[in-house]
Amino acid sequence: MTSFWSIWVIVLTLACLALILGLLLWNLKNYAGVKEGESCGHEFDGIEELNNPLPKWWTYLFFATFVWAVYYLAMYPGLGNFQGFLKWTSSNQGVTSMEESRKAIEDAKSNGEWVQLDQEYVAAEERFGPIFQAFAKQDIETLATNEEALEIGQRLYAQNCSQCHGSDARGGMGFPNLTDNDWLYGGNPDQIKATLLHGRVAAMPGWESALGEQGIKEMTAYVLSLSGRKVNAKDAHAGKAKFAMCAACHGMDGKGSVANNNPFGAPNLTDNIWLYGGSQRAVEETLTNGRAGVMPAWKDILGEDKVHLLTAYVYSLSQNK
Repeated sequence: MTSFWSIWVIVLTLACLALILGLLLWNLKNYAGVKEGESCGHEFDGIEELNNPLPKWWTYLFFATFVWAVYYLAMYPGLGNFQGFLKWTSSNQGVTSMEESRKAIEDAKSNGEWVQLDQEYVAAEERFGPIFQAFAKQDIETLATNEEALEIGQRLYAQNCSQCHGSDARGGMGFPNLTDNDWLYGGNPDQIKATLLHGRVAAMPGWESALGEQGIKEMTAYVLSLSGRKVNAKDAHAGKAKFAMCAACHGMDGKGSVANNNPFGAPNLTDNIWLYGGSQRAVEETLTNGRAGVMPAWKDILGEDKVHLLTAYVYSLSQNK
């Protein structure tokens, strides 16, 4: 906040504390003009007002809360822009990347700042790190049948993957279903682990400038025909003649990267499984504008041991299916 509003908050806060303390001290004195315990001369419906002092336990408790308030405002951030003498903060604010986060952690250490979230990470790593290390020594196929490992892997998935692939791992528009056997980059343990560690960046180019409106229509017909759909035969035949420009990624047979052993992550066009929708309109949009899917890399975020366990969980989802 600006200096003006910081000063405004500080003045109001300290003024309120001073007023509360003044009221407390004022109420500790006898202004009634009669001795304590005697009647103040007021009576209503048989109830007489006596000049009784504040209960000592209440007074002491109020003083204690006042002292705590002063201590808290002095030691912790919250009083305007004042950060407190303990240099405590809940987390590193304003970071937008892993590089910035790591730099913020190092800066906090060098400046003697206490970042609560960083300390919790350290404590969690000391407690749970050995558990992940022990699991990392086992192969993925073994872990995929280990109930304890899958339970931990499921939690890792829920925290980091479910936002895109769904809580049931069945994906959605633009996000692959992890429970079937349709894989863009391969579904064996090593391939899944490589995807999780390093991420994937797909690039389906837009073909409108190369094909034109009619060419997009013809290519759409041919692509849909590959999965057994009923289409305009004339358009499909014309689209087949142009399919060579797609074959570098999808293969001449249209069965995608896995079947043709190339690294591009091109989908199989013959199985009627569609990442962005299989309607004529959806396929036309894909061909016209292209698609650019991104799978983030988790190596620096989770670490290799956790990725190993997460791989086992993801691998287990598609087994026996």
